[in-house]
Amino acid sequence: MRYLLMTMLVVLVSRASIEAGADTPGFGEVGSYPVEQYQIEVFADGLDSPWDISWLQNGDILVSERGGELRLIRDGILLNVTVAGVPDVYTRSQAGLFEVQAHPRFEENGWVYLTYAHGTNRRNTLRLARARYIPTDEGAKLEDLSLLFEADAFRSSAAHYGGRFVFLPDETILLTSGEGYAHRHEAQRLDNHFGKTLRLTDAGKPPADNPFFDVAGALPEIWSFGHRNHQGIVLASEGIVYSNEHGARGGDEINIIKPGANFGWPLVTWGVDYSGAQISPYAETAGTEQPILHWTPSIAPASLMYYTGNAFPEWKGLLFSAALATRELRVVDPAEPGVTQFSLLKELDVRIRDVAMGPDGNIYVLTEGADGGQVLKITPNA
Repeated sequence: MRYLLMTMLVVLVSRASIEAGADTPGFGEVGSYPVEQYQIEVFADGLDSPWDISWLQNGDILVSERGGELRLIRDGILLNVTVAGVPDVYTRSQAGLFEVQAHPRFEENGWVYLTYAHGTNRRNTLRLARARYIPTDEGAKLEDLSLLFEADAFRSSAAHYGGRFVFLPDETILLTSGEGYAHRHEAQRLDNHFGKTLRLTDAGKPPADNPFFDVAGALPEIWSFGHRNHQGIVLASEGIVYSNEHGARGGDEINIIKPGANFGWPLVTWGVDYSGAQISPYAETAGTEQPILHWTPSIAPASLMYYTGNAFPEWKGLLFSAALATRELRVVDPAEPGVTQFSLLKELDVRIRDVAMGPDGNIYVLTEGADGGQVLKITPNA
């Protein structure tokens, strides 16, 4: 009994220090930009669970809806017709249609890439596909659809897919794949795609210079491992790749993604389980990467943006994380992550799913609400 009480005391102390954010990187006060510095307008309305917004080089704007529809904004107007030719999407809970992006040489090849959940209630996983984007008088359609990659991360749950991706300068793709919620310990194994960052060619194949390409028992697509559910990934200056990641109850993170690195989940975490139970007694240990900052309590990060535009020159080089639980954009200077963070759009009191920079340098966000979803445009206040 004495040993049991001492163990319980250690667990409670560890949990309390984690929840309080004591001695943790990036923990600090959160300020707010004065709302008079920017103005907000509704750019598009009437969306159903919008998940991602992306600009094509021909001027069209695509918005994915988690329910499996791809919407088109043309000349500033959200068209009533949806884009035809979208692949079959498995939709339940967090499963659905995720990100859409144009190939870096879209003007030459017309390719757009999509991530989505596919399968059944008993067996489903993450997929990456591409198709040729064909504008029409009525809207647009996808042709020559081909499945490029299917993650070896099959689950009966409908949670933690990741599904975000970014093109690197060599036109390879970094794709996030979550650990399926019920498969957390698989994130530490290299024989599956649960809880991994994956690097693929633009044809969906593993490049030969991936860190585990020739490692026996490891899947060659793996770039990094030990992730929970990373919901944003961006390429910043000097080739640095940042990713934000959901913790459980606390322990949301921003990480610098490195090839071959182990980001620790679930061996180390700054959070606890939703029940309050301890996941791990360790917040850090040898052989695992620490985040440049973590959010405890959780903000529930969604997408991530690295700002390079001219509309807000004072915001260049900052990271913007959409936040679902705290209903805001959380802004961080990656060069000084331990310094005060800032909050934008809290006055809206709405869940923010996606944040992106448009070709005009303005900031666009996708919101989720009881009355549907919107695209909001954030511009400087003259």
